[in-house]
Amino acid sequence: MTFVIALTLFVIAVFLGVELISKVPPTLHTPLMSGSNAISGITLIGAIAAAGAGNSALTTVLAFGAIALATINVVGGFLVTHRMLGMFKRKG
Repeated sequence: MTFVIALTLFVIAVFLGVELISKVPPTLHTPLMSGSNAISGITLIGAIAAAGAGNSALTTVLAFGAIALATINVVGGFLVTHRMLGMFKRKG
Protein backbone atom coordinates (compact mmCIF):
# COMPACT_ATOMS: atom_id res chain seq x y z
CA MET A 1 0.00 0.00 0.00
CA THR A 2 2.88 2.38 0.76
CA PHE A 3 4.31 1.81 -2.72
CA VAL A 4 0.98 2.74 -4.34
CA ILE A 5 0.81 5.97 -2.32
CA ALA A 6 4.41 6.86 -3.18
CA LEU A 7 3.84 6.10 -6.87
CA THR A 8 0.65 8.18 -6.92
CA LEU A 9 2.46 11.10 -5.27
CA PHE A 10 5.30 10.83 -7.78
CA VAL A 11 2.93 10.81 -10.77
CA ILE A 12 1.04 13.84 -9.43
CA ALA A 13 4.32 15.70 -8.81
CA VAL A 14 5.54 14.98 -12.35
CA PHE A 15 2.23 16.11 -13.86
CA LEU A 16 2.15 19.32 -11.82
CA GLY A 17 5.81 20.04 -12.59
CA VAL A 18 5.29 19.69 -16.33
CA GLU A 19 2.18 21.86 -16.21
CA LEU A 20 3.94 24.54 -14.17
CA ILE A 21 7.06 24.69 -16.34
CA SER A 22 5.07 24.77 -19.58
CA LYS A 23 3.15 27.86 -18.39
CA VAL A 24 6.29 29.93 -17.66
CA PRO A 25 7.07 32.47 -20.41
CA PRO A 26 10.58 32.23 -21.91
CA THR A 27 11.58 35.66 -20.56
CA LEU A 28 11.10 34.45 -16.99
CA HIS A 29 12.55 30.98 -17.42
CA THR A 30 16.23 31.79 -16.81
CA PRO A 31 15.71 33.93 -13.67
CA LEU A 32 13.36 31.32 -12.20
CA MET A 33 15.79 28.51 -12.94
CA SER A 34 18.67 30.36 -11.32
CA GLY A 35 16.43 30.94 -8.30
CA SER A 36 15.62 27.25 -8.08
CA ASN A 37 19.27 26.41 -7.47
CA ALA A 38 18.64 26.86 -3.77
CA ILE A 39 16.18 23.98 -3.94
CA SER A 40 18.76 21.83 -5.72
CA GLY A 41 21.23 22.71 -2.99
CA ILE A 42 18.78 21.43 -0.39
CA THR A 43 18.30 18.27 -2.48
CA LEU A 44 22.05 17.84 -2.58
CA ILE A 45 22.35 18.08 1.20
CA GLY A 46 19.50 15.60 1.67
CA ALA A 47 21.07 13.16 -0.78
CA ILE A 48 24.42 13.37 1.00
CA ALA A 49 22.67 12.67 4.30
CA ALA A 50 20.82 9.71 2.78
CA ALA A 51 24.01 8.30 1.28
CA GLY A 52 25.82 8.48 4.61
CA ALA A 53 22.98 7.02 6.67
CA GLY A 54 24.26 3.47 6.20
CA ASN A 55 20.95 2.00 5.00
CA SER A 56 20.59 -0.59 2.25
CA ALA A 57 22.73 -0.69 -0.87
CA LEU A 58 19.77 0.46 -2.97
CA THR A 59 19.41 3.59 -0.83
CA THR A 60 23.10 4.35 -1.21
CA VAL A 61 23.00 3.89 -5.00
CA LEU A 62 19.89 6.07 -5.37
CA ALA A 63 21.41 8.72 -3.10
CA PHE A 64 24.60 8.71 -5.18
CA GLY A 65 22.50 9.24 -8.32
CA ALA A 66 20.67 12.10 -6.61
CA ILE A 67 24.01 13.64 -5.60
CA ALA A 68 25.28 13.47 -9.19
CA LEU A 69 22.11 14.96 -10.72
CA ALA A 70 21.73 17.70 -8.09
CA THR A 71 25.40 18.66 -8.49
CA ILE A 72 24.99 18.94 -12.27
CA ASN A 73 21.89 21.09 -11.75
CA VAL A 74 23.55 23.42 -9.25
CA VAL A 75 26.72 23.89 -11.32
CA GLY A 76 24.72 24.38 -14.52
CA GLY A 77 22.49 26.89 -12.78
CA PHE A 78 25.46 28.91 -11.58
CA LEU A 79 26.90 28.91 -15.10
CA VAL A 80 23.58 30.08 -16.57
CA THR A 81 23.24 32.77 -13.90
CA HIS A 82 26.81 33.97 -14.56
CA ARG A 83 26.09 34.16 -18.28
CA MET A 84 22.80 35.95 -17.67
CA LEU A 85 24.43 38.54 -15.40
CA GLY A 86 27.17 39.01 -18.00
CA MET A 87 24.56 40.25 -20.46
CA PHE A 88 23.93 43.25 -18.18
CA LYS A 89 27.58 44.34 -17.92
CA ARG A 90 28.74 47.32 -19.90
CA LYS A 91 30.98 46.60 -22.82
CA GLY A 92 34.27 48.31 -22.22
